Formats: sequence, structure tokens, C-alpha cells
Amino acid sequence: VLFLAYFAMQVIYARRKYKISPPETTGHPEFERTFRAQANCSEYFPIFISLLWVAGIFFHQGVTAACGLLYLYTRLKYFQGYTVAAQGRLGPLYASAWLLWVLVGLALLGLLAHFLWP
Repeated sequence: VLFLAYFAMQVIYARRKYKISPPETTGHPEFERTFRAQANCSEYFPIFISLLWVAGIFFHQGVTAACGLLYLYTRLKYFQGYTVAAQGRLGPLYASAWLLWVLVGLALLGLLAHFLWP
């Protein structure tokens, strides 16, 4: 939640800096990149939290927590890279997507182990 608050604050600062009032979402390219980075991170947050929760309960809390911290770090790098240049988001984007797939795998393994092999 702190990450989402940080990202939202960056959008507010960019709106003030470039004098773009809500509900406008276009204007200076730096504002548009900041706005898109914040929106993209917010869109993936429910997926991340759900996978983190299921994998933590049914697989292993420590492994899941490590993946969760890495995911948050990659999303921060994604946000920072995207606000500078659109190409700056690609490496962290691929890393965060890979970590989401790891969490999907951990959640599935945990659920299968829990329900099929009691």
C-alpha cells in the first residue's frame, strides 16, 4: 500500500509541476509517463496481493515473502524507469512478470499439495 501511495503522490507532484488539472490525463510527456506508470502498477496490485496471499498460506511463507519483496523492488524500478523514459520500464517489467508467474506456480503447487495430498 505504501508503494501505491508513493506512486500516487508522484502523479500529484507531476500534475502540479506541469499544471495539469484532474481529470486530464494528457499533457507533458513526463507527466503522461508518470501517470501511466502509476496506473499500470495499480492495475497489477490486486493480482500480486492475491497470489502473495494464496502462495503464503498454501506453499511457504518465507519463499513467498522473498518473491513478494523482489516483486515490489522490480515495480519500484519499473516506475522509476518509466518516468524517465518509456524504454526504461522494459527490464523491470519482464522481471516483475516473471515473479508473478513464480507466485502463480507457488500458489498452484501449494493448493495441489493441500487438496490432493493431505
